[in-house]
Amino acid sequence: MMTDRSLSRHERLRTLGAIRRLFTEGETGFVFPFRYVWYAEADTEPSVEVLFSTPKKFHKRANKRNLVRRRTKEAYRLQKQVLTLHVGERNVDLALIYSSAEVLSSKRIEHAVRRILETIASRL
Repeated sequence: MMTDRSLSRHERLRTLGAIRRLFTEGETGFVFPFRYVWYAEADTEPSVEVLFSTPKKFHKRANKRNLVRRRTKEAYRLQKQVLTLHVGERNVDLALIYSSAEVLSSKRIEHAVRRILETIASRL
């Protein structure tokens, strides 16, 4: 069976109210090089929405921020089934904030994203 590996628009966290709720009520954690915030609530339509952020504080040049954000999106896209299989009847919002001054390899980013998704899945 082929799983859906895309990252469509409805899978991205983009409403201001949902983002505000995520950062005020969500649980936080850190797995190098990411700080992550997640929030889960019971919902009739289960979904996982994600937000990617690379602060200008660590990478002044936009091309480096874009590179890191692209690598993070790709890592999430390839491994999101780790989390989506454990969602059940919940709506999960997740923010991945890259918090390292160095640009890491895709492999290290994938490993960190996988650890974050497994941690959240075990807490659901």
